[in-house]
Amino acid sequence: MMNYGKYKRPPMVPIKDRKWPSNQMTKAPIWCSVDLRDGNQALEIPMNLEQKVYFFSYLVRIGFKQIEIGFPAASETDYNFTRYLIENNLIPDDVAIQVLTQSREHIIAKTMEAVKGAPNVIVHLYNSTSTLQREVVFGFDKKDCVNLAVEGAKLIKEYIAKDASDTNYILEYSPESFSGTEVDFSVEICDSVLDVWQPTPDNKAIINLPETVQLSTPNVYADQIEYFCTNTRWRDSIHVSLHTHNDRGTGIASSELGMLAGADRVEGTLFGNGERTGNADIVTLAINLMMHGIDPMLDFSDIDEAIHIYETSTSMLIDDRHPWAGKLVYSAFSGSHQDAIKKGMEHLKKSGSEIWEVPYLPIDPMDVGRNYEPIIRINSQSGKGGVAYVMEQYFGLRLPKSFLIDFLPIIKDETDRNMKELTPQQIFDIFDDTYINVVTPFRLVSFSEIAHDDKHSEVAAKIMYRGELKRIKGKGTGLLDAFVNGFTSAFDISFSISMYNEHAMKSGTDSAAITYIEIKKDKERNVYLGAGVSSSVTKSSVRAIISAVNRMIK
Repeated sequence: MMNYGKYKRPPMVPIKDRKWPSNQMTKAPIWCSVDLRDGNQALEIPMNLEQKVYFFSYLVRIGFKQIEIGFPAASETDYNFTRYLIENNLIPDDVAIQVLTQSREHIIAKTMEAVKGAPNVIVHLYNSTSTLQREVVFGFDKKDCVNLAVEGAKLIKEYIAKDASDTNYILEYSPESFSGTEVDFSVEICDSVLDVWQPTPDNKAIINLPETVQLSTPNVYADQIEYFCTNTRWRDSIHVSLHTHNDRGTGIASSELGMLAGADRVEGTLFGNGERTGNADIVTLAINLMMHGIDPMLDFSDIDEAIHIYETSTSMLIDDRHPWAGKLVYSAFSGSHQDAIKKGMEHLKKSGSEIWEVPYLPIDPMDVGRNYEPIIRINSQSGKGGVAYVMEQYFGLRLPKSFLIDFLPIIKDETDRNMKELTPQQIFDIFDDTYINVVTPFRLVSFSEIAHDDKHSEVAAKIMYRGELKRIKGKGTGLLDAFVNGFTSAFDISFSISMYNEHAMKSGTDSAAITYIEIKKDKERNVYLGAGVSSSVTKSSVRAIISAVNRMIK
């Protein structure tokens, strides 16, 4: 039995008439990547200088304008990386680097030294504010906590005032462990810091409200954000920022609800790397916005490049089911899902609509650099729709319904027997072996039309049967009728054609046409299927008949 009695329910936020549940997102937030600080410090083997530079350049290229690059006073590696970016002019003029500092004089001094000469710098001051941290870790009361934050804010302001360079400074404060802090105290300490910095609507500071540890459901975090936005005295002069973690598995939801609650800015990492269960995944957040018709202001149109850079830099792997990025997220194995996707794709093509609406595919895989090939995968759970999609998408074969009904059990038997998925080529090969140009015991050697007019046809053919060559002739109301008459007479086999279908093939073989034939024995209900392929429709039709007959008499 789970020991639930040792845990307590978190307090609710004293908020009435909350507005965020009826709000909608209409634009992307200000994004700040913390991959190179929060993400990097969570790695078993942190990134080296070369990997950091590579990662930084990628973040710039896909559109980040704010990038937290480290904690320069805590690590020589972070300090040297900061100086490397600045001294090698690797920071574009429209990008701000962000550096983290605790509220201690020697740490602030080292931090300010590290960022000298950068075009734009966000100085990110923080101290822990939660009840647990105050009482257990620091032995602080609320007044001590506020004084620590205010002293740090004053020191940073003094250092900036002494800086004669052209650096544009942006100030950021985080009541670290905000998610466990009393909401009224969060407002008090943040406003106390802002009273020192004196931001304006034209020169805003950043107040970052981190869900450092997830303690409650996302709606509670949203309430905390709305309470803060409503009660701070500085709302028009700050960007309210989010920084969520994923302890309860709801980092994305917390960030999205926090945006609805009034936040302007989001800190996070690519694919959610970070302490414990990670940070909010900015890739997912951005594509979620795109899915609702909002420009995410970040470019993940080549999701596989993002995965490659992430995996080579962090030595961590993307799960096959990771939202929008996993290799299986655009694949369907279930028969009903496959059928719905197939019909949805056909409807979209037919309608010519520019709005993406396909069942089970919330976004177009091509918008993130994936293609349609792996959408439908065939295993023992697959259905007729999936098989039909694969055969048409890869090989240009539009299988009639009777073929799909007959072929599916063969595919299921193969996947069950081998306990694995079938590739498109394996599926085609099984179809080929089963239906196309089956040549035993009968094999077409040659075929020709002797005479043909609007009403009558006469054909001649050479058929090899069990090693013996037989010549046949037949007459009928069409080429196929003439061939069937000649064939049934020569071999004393009685059958008739009950379904005929043919089309040109788009790909998958050098031949130009395929014919599908369904035959019935006289006075029997059973049907037998065969297919023929040839550059000639007439020849493919005759081969299809022989294939069906061969399958009938086996």
